[in-house]
Amino acid sequence: MKIAFCYPGQGVQQIGMAQGFVETSPEAAAMLVKASEAADVDMAKLLFEENEDINITEFTQPALVTACCIITDALLKAGVKPEVTAGLSLGEYCSLYVAGALSFEDAVRLTRIRGRLMSTAVPAGEGSMAAVIGLDKMQVESVTNTIENVWPANFNCPGQIVITGKKEAVAEAMPKLSEAGALKVVELNVSGPFHSPLLKVAGEELAKELENVELGDLKIPYFANFNASKITDKSQIKELLKEQVYSPVRWEQTLYELEKMGVDTIVEVGPGRTIAGFVRKTVPSIKVIGVSTPEDIEKLLEKIG
Repeated sequence: MKIAFCYPGQGVQQIGMAQGFVETSPEAAAMLVKASEAADVDMAKLLFEENEDINITEFTQPALVTACCIITDALLKAGVKPEVTAGLSLGEYCSLYVAGALSFEDAVRLTRIRGRLMSTAVPAGEGSMAAVIGLDKMQVESVTNTIENVWPANFNCPGQIVITGKKEAVAEAMPKLSEAGALKVVELNVSGPFHSPLLKVAGEELAKELENVELGDLKIPYFANFNASKITDKSQIKELLKEQVYSPVRWEQTLYELEKMGVDTIVEVGPGRTIAGFVRKTVPSIKVIGVSTPEDIEKLLEKIG
């Protein structure tokens, strides 16, 4: 088997993420304490108690990264090791953790900063995003190229592209995309125009934070969102993370690249099954096994022998 660990992006967060690991593993409980210190937030309260902060970008990002990294460590301890890794948007930070480039504390700290920068770069209510179902890249771009301040944000899988930009520009594009043949165009419940040039200032501010981070050598390659390229040299990482903030996420292409590498099994690490849905529509020959609880690891071990 050739295993890839893949990580979801913002939107899959839920109360109770990684709770089973923290309650049964001293190592996981210690990671939770480290995450609280790194993000300067009560991570146990954020992850395990009913609250509204879990859905506020500044807190969502470090919370999801904390949960996914805790699950990652449990997988590694159980002897499940990836040969390559990739993460969808925010998930790229988890990929960099399992690949050895980012420490756990830096991944959590940076994503709190990233979340804050992304949510404040454009005033609340001025940005928007929408999912476009049933059109390809060229069809979507034929519409967005005619309207100022709207761009493709995520190339998720064949027939699913997300657009981003100023609220009025996205609102103008939505009916035009329907006229162009989209099966569905749905505005997303997000707090800003993520992965758009409007967030360039956020990317540049994040780059300043990254200057103070010492990266480790990559133990396994990871795929970058910005260009869907396999990265083995840590010298490229900081620039790629800066660009990722305000550039499209090329997830569909990343999945094709994993298939070309010979990956036959993706372990989707964390809550939700977003990755599985995209894989099924893009590279259906690759098996996806989701892991979000200790019981899931037991099932995984049975499947992979």
